[in-house]
Amino acid sequence: MNGADGFPDRRLAFCEEARDLLTDLEAALLQLEADPRDQETIGRVFRAMHTIKGSGAMFGFDDVAAFTHDIESAYDLVRSGRLAVTPRLISLTLASRDHIHHLLEATVSGTAPDLAAGESLLAAIRETVASGGEAPAPVTTARDYSIRFVPPPGLFERGANLLPLFEELRGLGALTIECDTAALPPLDQLHPGHCYLSWQMRLRSPAPPEAIRDVFVFVDEGDCLTITEPAELAEPTAPTPEREAAAAAPAARPTPSSLRVSATKLDELINIVGELVTMQARLSRFAAQSGEIEIAHIAEETERLTSMLRDNTMSIRMLPIEATFARYRRLVRDLAGELGKEIELVTEGGDTELDKGVIDQIADPLVHLIRNSVDHGIESPAERREAGKPPCGRLVLAASHSGSQVLIRVTDDGRGIHPARVRAKAIEKGLIDAHAELSESEIFALLFRTGFSTAAAVSSVSGRGVGMDVVKRNVEALRGTIDVTSTPGQGTVFTLKLPLTLAIIDGLLVRVAAQHFVFPVAQVLECLEASTADLHCGRREFLEVRGQLVPLVFLERFLRLSTGSGARSQILIAQTAAGHFGFVVDEVIGDHKTVIKQLGPLYRHVEGVSGATILGDGSIALILDADRLAQSAVDEAGRRAA
Repeated sequence: MNGADGFPDRRLAFCEEARDLLTDLEAALLQLEADPRDQETIGRVFRAMHTIKGSGAMFGFDDVAAFTHDIESAYDLVRSGRLAVTPRLISLTLASRDHIHHLLEATVSGTAPDLAAGESLLAAIRETVASGGEAPAPVTTARDYSIRFVPPPGLFERGANLLPLFEELRGLGALTIECDTAALPPLDQLHPGHCYLSWQMRLRSPAPPEAIRDVFVFVDEGDCLTITEPAELAEPTAPTPEREAAAAAPAARPTPSSLRVSATKLDELINIVGELVTMQARLSRFAAQSGEIEIAHIAEETERLTSMLRDNTMSIRMLPIEATFARYRRLVRDLAGELGKEIELVTEGGDTELDKGVIDQIADPLVHLIRNSVDHGIESPAERREAGKPPCGRLVLAASHSGSQVLIRVTDDGRGIHPARVRAKAIEKGLIDAHAELSESEIFALLFRTGFSTAAAVSSVSGRGVGMDVVKRNVEALRGTIDVTSTPGQGTVFTLKLPLTLAIIDGLLVRVAAQHFVFPVAQVLECLEASTADLHCGRREFLEVRGQLVPLVFLERFLRLSTGSGARSQILIAQTAAGHFGFVVDEVIGDHKTVIKQLGPLYRHVEGVSGATILGDGSIALILDADRLAQSAVDEAGRRAA
């Protein structure tokens, strides 16, 4: 069976697994660099290389298998204590990991791989091994192993080739193999894709049992493999009916606890559930209009089941952010080395879950923020010593839940941001007037203006004034916000506030004039009713709420709608990035399960609107962005004051 692009599905599955292995390999190498004598991490690196090599050979990725062989051999020497882990070996292995990824992508896309780069890396690794003072292999006594291998029936359907496996096992010592064909069915019952064979082997080798198991690591499922050492060989016992029945019965295999599903299928499922939520809203509306008790009961039960399906489907898309954080260890390591700095990356809250779509879209903004902290924030070791700080800087990536939002913080203990310098640079670039009065938060907001940079010179890391504006655009595209706090000499904190999901949210349906709109429930604190006499008029209207004045946004004015509002209005008090704001509407209708539909290209930049949804009667309701509406009100008040 082939994928959508004609590439065999089994090879695509291998590529996905290989990418996961490469991610784990990178994390293991960075951990090994911090503790070069950690035998568990050394074994983790070796097994990743071994699996990629063996699986690559099985599924026809010959370039990957051939390239990985020498690296695996080097770490076999490390594992046996005959080669030391050095910074150069780690750097070369990381570069090799990148080359393996390049080979995989080249094979999938059908492009020509850069084999010359691979040869250069292998030559450097061989040189490192040769200069590493390889000691003679320790003398070990050969042992006799009994190996029983009963592959899973569907092994051949995945395109597996067992010959390279047996050849690799033969490389460990003297091997004899007997093939058991007892399970072969009659020819007319034979399934060509199933494996009915099993193998009984004898191996005389000085290798430990772990080395033998590593040979089978990519085909060993459950109890497929049994390795018995001589000391474990028991005296034969007389057969009994119970023993014969147990031997004849097929071994029960554990049910897999997880299943790999493509992101495309999950997206399709979300779309279907979204349509179901919309249809359920139509059914509820029809039931309310019909007045039929039986239909109302059916609508209520359908709503309950739809809600359960929606919640379960959304939970499937939720992933811990730990894997995303782990990617940046390599980035910090490489940037610190390039800039001559010492930086420790600390991650917190890795088990915090986010929608996969959100995780994918915050990857680039986090890269820019990390590069900014490494380059502009954290000082060189000499500067830090002079400032009385430890030479190694500290960069913290932290995630936590806050209601229906997730907070991601990028914190460094560097030199901090000096508002006066940012202001002076903005005046120099003509971004603000020299006499403009700005608060600290407004000054920090200048960092996200296109073309703004405080770097004295352009480098390979920063200085061109691009990056931070991308961060702001991408975060706002996710209906999120970004805040900056900084203390000169102590460090800076960038805080991203992001929604948990981009697909379905709990909304509050309101009416302004004859139009319907939706507010995200997560931002609404309370709903009030007030008369026009309660409004305090000045440059803009306010409402007194428990002794505090809350600025108001009259949506009929902002949206330029004709409304016949009476003496009383309904007001939504919402928490926005600019503080508490009240949004004046004609009617608050109630909760609405909102399936978010993206706006077309002509409407994506409409101020104050983040999307649309379909109501139960088939009409469209715009989803309002409370943060942008509040900021627009603040800007308008500033223009009037000027």
